[in-house]
Amino acid sequence: MQQYLDLVDDTLSTGTYKPNRTGVDTIATFSGQYTVDLSEGFPLLTTKKMDGYRWNSLIHEVLWYLSGEEHIRDLREETKIWDAWADDEGRLDTAYGRFWRRFPVPDGVDALPGETWPKDAHRWVTVEEGPEGVERRTFDQIQYVLDTLDENPRSRRMVVNAWHPANAAVSTLPPCHYTFVVNVQDGRLNLHLTQRSGDIALGVPFNIAAYALLANALAQRTGFEIGEFGHTVVDAHIYCGRGDRGQWYANNLRYVQDRLATVESKADYLDVKSWVERTAPDEADGEERYDHVPGLLEQLSREPRERPRIEIADKPLDELTYEDIEVVDYDSADGISFAVAE
Repeated sequence: MQQYLDLVDDTLSTGTYKPNRTGVDTIATFSGQYTVDLSEGFPLLTTKKMDGYRWNSLIHEVLWYLSGEEHIRDLREETKIWDAWADDEGRLDTAYGRFWRRFPVPDGVDALPGETWPKDAHRWVTVEEGPEGVERRTFDQIQYVLDTLDENPRSRRMVVNAWHPANAAVSTLPPCHYTFVVNVQDGRLNLHLTQRSGDIALGVPFNIAAYALLANALAQRTGFEIGEFGHTVVDAHIYCGRGDRGQWYANNLRYVQDRLATVESKADYLDVKSWVERTAPDEADGEERYDHVPGLLEQLSREPRERPRIEIADKPLDELTYEDIEVVDYDSADGISFAVAE
């Protein structure tokens, strides 16, 4: 998908050196944006391998979001993606699906003067029994979108939010892809995702595929043609290594960017990759692959292949299982390994 490669190239070519909380340094840019026409095929990257266990992990993660569950007991049987951020009991304090399906609603004295909130009998509100029998109210944002698509598809209020400011202030990992908007234009269902932070090598390819899958599922269940996927990444970054390796980019990023400015063909990216690997200090033992730059330069040298198709069983959203979702005619280049900065 060329839009993804353009994001990679723009970040490497114009980004700045930026240390961060993980201790693995980054090259970062502000507000990366692009749009993908989903009617032209499913945007699963073809410049690196993303099927097999990667696809398995992605599908199980999306279905876990849709379940509204905050515990990773079922998810960890298929993927360990969230294990590092769950508490000792296996609960994730910023579980996306918990907010998608069970966003907390103030009640009684908890509501501030002047606020308006739905009543207990409201169709998108559920009264749950919390710890020690205390009742709490939650709001199902996904069902709200499904019903609105059916009843008022011209609405500009189909917003799903996973960001709770007070929770995010103290959580282990606040939501990265924190809000999306569904918007219908001329009979086509479009979805726009905004994320505050995006790991371009590892996270963003999964984000693209996950929300493209969600857009297709919503369109199929509400009778709309599939439209576009829009994506805004506020802090779009590429990890470039720890210690001496990361510091090398702090001192030499301008030279990397000078070389990128002379690129005239995809093969030229391999020359830049070779120069980086010859010139930069080796990554320390146990810290290999935290520098994502060489792997992304490898991807930039590859021509995107034809996009695959996505097939989703015709059943209610809440009844979907892993076996109901299939990517068809997927043809990709070889895989590229990157380490996760936690």
